[in-house]
Amino acid sequence: MTDQSVARPGSQRSVELSKQGEHRFKATNARGGVVSIGHGEDPDFTPVELLLAALAGCGALDVDFITGKRAPFEEFAARSVGTVVRDDDGNHLVDVSVTFDVLFPATDGGDAARGVLESAIRMSQDRLCTVGRTITLGTPVTYRSGSLD
Repeated sequence: MTDQSVARPGSQRSVELSKQGEHRFKATNARGGVVSIGHGEDPDFTPVELLLAALAGCGALDVDFITGKRAPFEEFAARSVGTVVRDDDGNHLVDVSVTFDVLFPATDGGDAARGVLESAIRMSQDRLCTVGRTITLGTPVTYRSGSLD
């Protein structure tokens, strides 16, 4: 955290990972939600796909909360894309983007929602989406060994 950062009470998040088979894991959150993780030769999400899903999902929630005060989506789709590269910095994603395709009703509320859509997307990108902001700002990640013995 920076000198001006303030962690809100209850703001820490965690996920527990357990092995489910060869190169397959199960991530479980504190509320009991489960996501399967694999290496790409099975239907499970890969870690990179989960990151892309988190980006799209984080932005989708922001956009939904902001525009939904005016009108609900009639149709919604989001797509997140990134290219995996290996270079002097190791493996990482480049050219990461999230695109929202939304349709609002042909009502005054729908017009109002359309009117704030672009600003909602910008607010998500520039301030609100924790996942996107963390990637954009960068933060050190520490890997360490625990002990089950």
